[in-house]
Amino acid sequence: MDQIEKDLRQEICDIGYKVWLTGMVAANDGNISVRLPNGDVLCTPTGVSKGSLTPEKICKVSIDGEVLAANAPYKPSSEVKVHLRLYQESEKVRSVVHAHPPYGTAFAIAGEPIISKMMPENIIAMPEIPVAPYATPSTYELAESIAPFTHTHSACLMEMHGALAWGDSLLSAYQAMERLEFTCKLTFLTRQLGVDRQLPDDEVEKLIGMRAQYGIC
Repeated sequence: MDQIEKDLRQEICDIGYKVWLTGMVAANDGNISVRLPNGDVLCTPTGVSKGSLTPEKICKVSIDGEVLAANAPYKPSSEVKVHLRLYQESEKVRSVVHAHPPYGTAFAIAGEPIISKMMPENIIAMPEIPVAPYATPSTYELAESIAPFTHTHSACLMEMHGALAWGDSLLSAYQAMERLEFTCKLTFLTRQLGVDRQLPDDEVEKLIGMRAQYGIC
């Protein structure tokens, strides 16, 4: 095992702890993966709390799902096939984080996409959070419903399920999940206040034009 893999195994554990600590998962929910330079994928094991991960619990699979390394009794999450489909869809996807953040999951249950024009940061980084149509968890149907979004978004809600985020690193995938939850929370709270304010269209266009300077296509 080279140093890159060792470091990524530890980073998965660190991100898992953040996801657990921020209440975006309960019990053993959620899963995390990252693509290695050679194309293989490290992923979290099934049935383990994201708050108690250790590097030796992390599994390794091929891009086609063949188990390459797993220390008993640990085995890859059954939902890793969704992650693998995203890696197959786009070379830009280097990491995937799946969680059940409470506000995001509430909107996922409602089947409601979020289009946010409330804050400059959202317009630049995540102006829309789409909803992938419901499919049974851990199935190829679910993977196929999400794959197209990898070319246009950094996260989505999964109808009646939770949320998925991806990026060019573990940190960027986690931050996309964090922004998704923050946006959903703000949307909920402003509705509770009876507020429906948005930035004007000319300002929205100006902010969209700034995306390139932040490295966002």
